[in-house]
Amino acid sequence: MIRLLLLLSLAGALGAQEITSKRLIEADREPHNWLTYARTYNAWRYSPLDKINRSNIQRLAPVWSFQTGDVEGGLQCTPLVADGVMYISTSWNRVYAIDAATGRKLWHYIYEKPKNLGVPFGPWNRGLALGYGLVFMGTLDNHLVALDAKTGREVWNVAIEDLAQCGCNITGAPLVVKDKVIVGVTGGEMAHRGYINAFDAKTGRHVWRFWTIPGPGEPGHETWEGDSWKFGGASTWMTGSYDPESNLVFWGVGNPAADFYGDDRKGANLYTDSVVALDADTGKLKWYYQQIPHDVWDWDSAYESVLLDLEHKGQKRKLLLNVNKGGYVFVVDRTDGKFVSAWPLVQNLNWIQGIDEQGRLIGRNEPALGKSSFICPSVGGGRSWNHGAYSPKTGWFYTTGIEWCQTVVPQKEEKVEGKQIMGGQFEFKPPPSGEAGGHLGAYDPITGKRHWIYRSKYPLLASALATGGDLVFTGDPEGEFFALDAATGKKLWSFMTGSGHRGSPVTYAVNGRQYIATPSGWGSALAGLLPQIWPEAEYFPSGSVIFAFALSEP
Repeated sequence: MIRLLLLLSLAGALGAQEITSKRLIEADREPHNWLTYARTYNAWRYSPLDKINRSNIQRLAPVWSFQTGDVEGGLQCTPLVADGVMYISTSWNRVYAIDAATGRKLWHYIYEKPKNLGVPFGPWNRGLALGYGLVFMGTLDNHLVALDAKTGREVWNVAIEDLAQCGCNITGAPLVVKDKVIVGVTGGEMAHRGYINAFDAKTGRHVWRFWTIPGPGEPGHETWEGDSWKFGGASTWMTGSYDPESNLVFWGVGNPAADFYGDDRKGANLYTDSVVALDADTGKLKWYYQQIPHDVWDWDSAYESVLLDLEHKGQKRKLLLNVNKGGYVFVVDRTDGKFVSAWPLVQNLNWIQGIDEQGRLIGRNEPALGKSSFICPSVGGGRSWNHGAYSPKTGWFYTTGIEWCQTVVPQKEEKVEGKQIMGGQFEFKPPPSGEAGGHLGAYDPITGKRHWIYRSKYPLLASALATGGDLVFTGDPEGEFFALDAATGKKLWSFMTGSGHRGSPVTYAVNGRQYIATPSGWGSALAGLLPQIWPEAEYFPSGSVIFAFALSEP
C-alpha cells in the first residue's frame, strides 16, 4: 500500500503541464509556482502569496530539508517550482527534481566535471530555466544542456565555446523567451570578448548572438583603442529580463578587461557597464544605456534589470532599474534607454563625487598606474549579484548593500587570450565612515528615498524575497534565515539553517499550502577575501541544503 501511494505521488508530481511561452508570459497568474529565475519576466522577485504573513510568521517552521552533497562553491541557485515539483542546480552542475511538498528526490542529473576548470568563475551555478518539457542549465565548461523535466534524461547538449581557449563559462540562469533559451557568459576578468546567445529551446540550434563589444564596422567599435576590443571582457554573467509588450530582452553587461588598467583601451568601451535592449527574435540592438564609460574600478551593470511601470513627474512611464556594482542604482526609460535618475545605495562611495541630472559621472577618482589608491566600495561591490525585490504593495525596492573599501594598485599586464587579466592588485579595507558590514533597506525605486534599514555585522549576500504577506526574506553568512516586516524593517522571525546564505529564497504553494524555501550553503568563494576585514569569516559554516518552511498548526 505504501509503495502504491509513493508511485501515485511520483506520477502526480511529474504529471505537471508543459511550461509554454504563454505560461511564462502569464506567470503572475500562477502564484503557486515559481517558473523563472525571478518568478516573472519583470524581475520583481515578488509573490502575491499571503497565507504566511506578519500576523502568523511566528508559526513558520521547517517541514523538510534536502542535502545536495556539494560543499565547494556552496548553493547559489534560485529554486524553480512548477506544479508541485522543485528543480534546483548545484555548484558542480548537478540538477535535482524534488517533490516540493515533501522534499523527496524524484530524479537526479550529474553533469561530468570539467577535467581542468581553469577559470576563476566557479564552481558556481545560480539557477535553471524551464520550458517545453525541458530543464535548461549552463555549465562550468560553457555548455548549455537541456534535460527532460520528467526524467532528468539529457535531451541535448551544446558546446558554446571552448573553455580552454576562452577562460569563460556559464554561472547565471538561462532565460526562456518564446521559443528560445537566452544565456550569457562570464569572462569580465579574462582576455575574452563577451556575448549573449539564443538557442532554439527544443533542438539546441543556435539562433543569434549579440556581441557585447562591437567589431570592426559596427557602431561603437570606435570606443575601443586599437585591437583592445578583441579581448575587452564585457561579460554577461547574470540573467536578463523580458518585456512581452515590446518584445525586448534587457541584459546587463559587465566590466571591461583589464579591470583596473585602462590606458591600452582608451575610449568609452561600449557596451561594458551598460544595459542593452535586444529584439528577442533577432538579437538586434534596439538601445543601450552605458552607466560608466571607461570603467577602471571593476564595476558591473550585470545585475538584475527590474521592469517597473511607475509615475514620474506626473507621467506614467515604463522604467528599468539596475543596480550597478559600484554602489549606485540607475533608472532609465525602458522604451528608449533615456536616463531618468540615479541614487547611491551605500554610504561609502569615493570613486566619483556624484551623478548629475543627465546621468553623467562627476569627479572621477581613477587609480593611478603603480600607485596605491583607496577606493570605496571594494571590488566586491556596493552590492553583490544577489537580487533585490520589488513589492507592488508598498511600491518599494528592497535590496542589500555592503560597506567596505579597498586599496588598488593598477599595473600593466600582457593580454593572453583566455587568461585572467585584472590589471592590478587589490586588498579589502574597512570603510572610513561607519562600520564595515551589510544592510538591507527599503527604497523608493526612482528617488532612492530610504524608508528603513536593517543592519548586519557581515555582508548580506543572499537575494531578497518580497511577498503579499508584507514580508521580506533573506539570509546571512552565519546561517540565519530571517523575515522582516516589509513596512518597518523589524525582524519578525528567524531560523538557523547551519550554513551561510548565498542563494535566492522563493515561495510557492502545493495543494493550497504556502511554503518558503531557501538554499543554504556558503561555499568557499569568498573565504580568502572576507577575512581581510572579518577574520572570523574564515569559519563561516558551509554545506549545501535546501530548507522548506510552512506554517505549523495554531
